[in-house]
Amino acid sequence: MASGNQENVKGVLKGPFEKIGNMVVGAARNAKKLGEQDPRRIVHSFKVALTITLVSLIYYFDFLYDGFGVSAMWAVMTVVVVFEFSVGATIGKGVNRGAATFLGGALGVGAHRLAVLTGEKAEPVILGLSVFLISAAATFVRFFPRLKKRYDYGVLIFILTFNLITVSAYRDEEVLEMAHRRLSTVMIGGSASVLICIFICPVWAGADLHNLIAANIENLGIFLEGFGREYFEMANDKKRENKASLDGYKTVLNSKSTEETLSNSARWEPRHGKFRYRHPWDQYLKIGNETRACAYRIDALNSCLNSETQTTMEIRRKIQEPCMQMSLECGHALKELAKGIKTMTRSSFAGPHIENAKIAAKNLESLLQTGLWSGTDLLDIIQTATVTSLLTEIVSYTIKISDSVQELASLSKFKNHAETRQERAIVCPDIVEGSHAFDIVVE
Repeated sequence: MASGNQENVKGVLKGPFEKIGNMVVGAARNAKKLGEQDPRRIVHSFKVALTITLVSLIYYFDFLYDGFGVSAMWAVMTVVVVFEFSVGATIGKGVNRGAATFLGGALGVGAHRLAVLTGEKAEPVILGLSVFLISAAATFVRFFPRLKKRYDYGVLIFILTFNLITVSAYRDEEVLEMAHRRLSTVMIGGSASVLICIFICPVWAGADLHNLIAANIENLGIFLEGFGREYFEMANDKKRENKASLDGYKTVLNSKSTEETLSNSARWEPRHGKFRYRHPWDQYLKIGNETRACAYRIDALNSCLNSETQTTMEIRRKIQEPCMQMSLECGHALKELAKGIKTMTRSSFAGPHIENAKIAAKNLESLLQTGLWSGTDLLDIIQTATVTSLLTEIVSYTIKISDSVQELASLSKFKNHAETRQERAIVCPDIVEGSHAFDIVVE
């Protein structure tokens, strides 16, 4: 009986403890995965902890605490809300908070002085009216798209600071000293955050945006290079072996918010690396939008690979040559454009691939205008027309992406691409005396 009761107790306790243990192990695995995906996250955590520790010294040393008093806590709070992952985001928030605190404090002190001059009875009325009007106006300003994109946090802090100074000034006569202390502690916390973020393992939003755009274009090129082989050469019952590599384009579909966030942060960053002051970050957003539009067509093209109803290989072979050439040449062009963005060089090899894709598109158009489809089932014609139409649109978007990348290269002053050992020159048979004609082929 005793042993049975002990086993029952162990069984009852084992369930909750086992569940808690599984939760702890799962959390540890997720933490390890996050750290492995981007080790900079671990460094960022230590940077924030270091900054908070340094700023909190104001509380620990009497000669510092005597100067700021309880207001020293605002320095710690500023670090917590201002310190972001990238340098640009941290500077943006720091500037917003500093400027907003100064303007809100100055306007709050002004409202207090004005209310005092009106007399004791009218003072609460003037203060209440000031709070109402300024809060309403500042809140309405937050709806302006351009201001909301870059200064929304600053306007929010302005409302908070103004109201704290104005309302507390009615009971506290030392309003000017209070505003001065808060501004000083906010500047200390913001400056510490910006300096540590810049000088200790900095994370540049501009570099992340640059690499993200290049990676997105490369993912589209990888899919297009493999599409022809998958669609025209695989049997209907054959399983796709490289599905993971071809599905890399799906990350492009939901990258708009990330691109806009990085672009807004990059505008605050000083010159660093190869990115000069006033770098054309808006051009990256333009390239991103065109890349995303191309990715949507690719997504529709990918559905043709996974469709339950497939056209026969006999029908596919009728359009195989021009379609494979369009897909392959667009893939090569996009990968060359991505390589040019990564290395910040003007690529001269994307142009020939695009011209070949345009020629293939014209050949496909001529082929479709012939009587090639007589006697073909209508459903097969519709499915084939879908594939050809999507590939034609992808060629058009590849041209748009190329033009935008060339514009970026011009605005950013990319270097000209130097010939490498991987290039070879094939001499044309018709050689003019005293000159040489070359067709450049990239291996």
